[in-house]
Amino acid sequence: MSSSSSLKPSTIVAISVGSIVTGLAAYAVYFDHKRRTDPEFRKQLKKESKRQARAAKEEAEAHGKEQKKAIREAVASATEEGFPKDPEEVEAYFMQEVAQGEGMVQSGADPVEAALCFYRALKVYPNPRELINIYDKTVPKPVLDILAEMIAVDTSIPVGSKAPSEAGSVGGIE
Repeated sequence: MSSSSSLKPSTIVAISVGSIVTGLAAYAVYFDHKRRTDPEFRKQLKKESKRQARAAKEEAEAHGKEQKKAIREAVASATEEGFPKDPEEVEAYFMQEVAQGEGMVQSGADPVEAALCFYRALKVYPNPRELINIYDKTVPKPVLDILAEMIAVDTSIPVGSKAPSEAGSVGGIE
């Protein structure tokens, strides 16, 4: 007869998993105890947290500068391409740009590109203030903020000083 002292593979797996879970739980308890009681360890955690926060802030500032540069370049590029003058072409161009901008917003495309479409439509629209009021109600805030920066870069758009939500955003543009 064979002896029944050998372990089945499922028993070995269960014991291994149990040992790993016990080890992880013990480490968590140790880490928590050390975090609560060791002042030097707490200082290290605080220092690391501050370092990560500073790195995140620097990254956000760099991204903001890159986005402002991209906005300026997009406005310059659109101005360089020019805008239609013929009334029929203007109407078709306006409809195309608004539809393209809405499509980009729906698909989650680059917000600068979406704002650029709305900017181009604004450039050919006869009453920019009226269109900004419409944008204010229909365009998502991140895209609207970028559009406000584009308007601030291009001073040729006659929007006056009382543009609805852009008034606060535009003031801080360099």
